[in-house]
Amino acid sequence: MNESIFKAYDIRGLYPSQIDEEAAWKIGHATAQFLRSLLQGYDRGMETAQSVTVGHDMRKHSPSLAQALIKGMNASGANVIDIGMIDTPQMYFAINHLGTCGGVQITASHNPAQYNGCKISGLQARPIGQDTGLLEIKHIATALRHTEGAGHGAVQQKDLTEPYRRHVLSFLSSNLKPLKIVIDASNGMAGKWVPLIFGDLGLDITALNFEHDGTFKHDPNPLVEANKEELKQKVKDKNADLGICFDGDADRLMVVDELGETVGCDLMTALMAEMFLKKHPRSTIVFDLRSSRVVPEEIKRYGGQPRRERVGHVFMKKALKESQGIFGGELSGHFYYRDNFFADSGMITFAHMLNILSASDKPLSELIKPLKRYVTSGEMNFEVEDKKAMMDQLAQKYADAKIDYLDGVTIQYPDWWFNCRPSNTEPLLRLTVEANNQETLKKNLAELKKMLGKPVAH
Repeated sequence: MNESIFKAYDIRGLYPSQIDEEAAWKIGHATAQFLRSLLQGYDRGMETAQSVTVGHDMRKHSPSLAQALIKGMNASGANVIDIGMIDTPQMYFAINHLGTCGGVQITASHNPAQYNGCKISGLQARPIGQDTGLLEIKHIATALRHTEGAGHGAVQQKDLTEPYRRHVLSFLSSNLKPLKIVIDASNGMAGKWVPLIFGDLGLDITALNFEHDGTFKHDPNPLVEANKEELKQKVKDKNADLGICFDGDADRLMVVDELGETVGCDLMTALMAEMFLKKHPRSTIVFDLRSSRVVPEEIKRYGGQPRRERVGHVFMKKALKESQGIFGGELSGHFYYRDNFFADSGMITFAHMLNILSASDKPLSELIKPLKRYVTSGEMNFEVEDKKAMMDQLAQKYADAKIDYLDGVTIQYPDWWFNCRPSNTEPLLRLTVEANNQETLKKNLAELKKMLGKPVAH
């Protein structure tokens, strides 16, 4: 087995050269062993506690990988509940709704069509990453021999459309306006689930790239501005109130205002903070440390407790659960909800954007305008072989600043700050700089580039 497919947070690789049905069988066998081992000391009262939930996205090879994965699980003796072609957040719902010991979604998320992989969740949909079981699964899988005849697990098929729809719509307010929305599904799972969940609510939805046959008109990554060009133009052409671009497996989204301008996800976190804190006073809200200073400022302004956290869904979910926070937002377009099992959901985030616009007479650009108090570089990538040495140099150069090492190194001055953090998998440092004005940003970014070199596309 190609061991490079095991990443920090999931399993991912090129099909079929890096991940194929044989690899999926072994991953299924190993994952079922690992997930069922987590049941020690757990209340096994539910009949389904020994079962594993499996779902898949719309990629051409996803159904065959899912079937191989299921056979591997059955060969280990595990029962499987197959919930079919779903968006990834439905997996988090299904594990909790069905009471299974965990689940696997076959998906490569926002990667191009030739990729595939697995997102693994444990009990109550807790994320399984490198530090929480993925290394153990890797060790079991790579040592396995394929023995088709072993084991006696059964497979049950379930359609969770109705309970899942009710769950998502429970987040939607009752005073919904007949808003005009443009949605780009990126030829991914939103093309199936937006109509099923939101199709009969009186919204005027213009659908872009809702076909989901495993091919992509543009890469299903809404973080890349070029992938939102069609959406931005259509929002302006239709005089729409809102534009939404989902990623491939619909756990993330990016928002475009009525002027066709992208709304930064940190500004969305700040905007949603007001809504949540009015309903849930003094609650904790978690945000990733690349976010604008406007985020903790707004959380405090509305009486909440800001909690700054490392980048990555494993850390965000853990922090939200530990703090019993109401909500969390990440710059990548992941938004997490206490009442959604501390997990992220593109569909629930869409529902909350509808709530915000329905509760206000102002267009989205006007709601966001007061939050644009600072200027930012966005996240930039630099090729650096010795990442630790470079971060040490940065800390030395800016030794008179407030410094912390929560994720890479963060340097803070009153009028500007930056975070520089290492990639988990590549010789890259990722830099985010924010300042009180354009001149301060330009000056300090130029200084940083002298040390880090020329940014690289990523």
